[in-house]
Amino acid sequence: MYQFLFYVFASSAVISAIRVVTVKNPVHAALFLVLTFFSTALVWVLMEAEFLGIVLLLVYVGAVMVLFLFVVMMLDVNLVPLREGFVRNLPVGVFVALVMVIELGFIVGAQSFGLAAFPAPMPAAAGASNTLALGSVLYTQFVYPFEIAAFILLVAIVAAIALAHRKREGAHYQDIDAQVRVRKVDRVRVLKMPSAEPAPEPLNLPIATGATRRD
Repeated sequence: MYQFLFYVFASSAVISAIRVVTVKNPVHAALFLVLTFFSTALVWVLMEAEFLGIVLLLVYVGAVMVLFLFVVMMLDVNLVPLREGFVRNLPVGVFVALVMVIELGFIVGAQSFGLAAFPAPMPAAAGASNTLALGSVLYTQFVYPFEIAAFILLVAIVAAIALAHRKREGAHYQDIDAQVRVRKVDRVRVLKMPSAEPAPEPLNLPIATGATRRD
C-alpha cells in the first residue's frame, strides 16, 4: 500500500510539473504548480517528513503560489510572444532537460530505482522529532551548502528589486527628500508687471438694414 501511494503521488507531481511548462495559459500553469507542491508534500508525509510537508503547504501553496496566482490573473499577459518564444527555444530546453536527467541518473545511481529501492520506512523511535533531526543534519552536516543556498537566494532578491525599480524613460518618480527640503522662495515668486491698458471701445457705426432700390 505504501509503494502504491508513493507512485501515485510521485506520478502526479511529475505530470503536473511537466504541465507547468507546457500549458499556454499562465493561470493554468500556476494551478498545476500548486498541484505539484501538494503532491510533493504528500510524498514527504509518506516518508515521515511531516514538517517539510506542512511547511511546503503553508508557505509555498498557502502564501507564495496564491499571491503569484492573483498577480498573474490581474496582469494582462500577451500570450502571442510567449508562444512564439516557446517554439523557438524548445530544442534548447529539451537538450538542457536531457542533460539534467543524465546528471541526476549518475548521481543517484541505478540501484536507487525500482520497486525494491523504496521499501516502507522504518518506524520512528519513541520521542523522536522530525524537526529536531532535520535541523541537526541541516546545521551540522550540510551547513555550508545551506549558507550557499541562502546567499544565492539573497542575490536573487536583490536582483529582483533592482529589476523592479530600474529607471524607465518617461516615468515620473517622487523624490521625498527634495519635497522635504523645499522652501517657499524656491516655489513662489512675486513678479512686478505693468498693468494692462484697457482695450479701446468699439466704434458705433450705423448698420444697414436693407439695400436702396433704383428705378
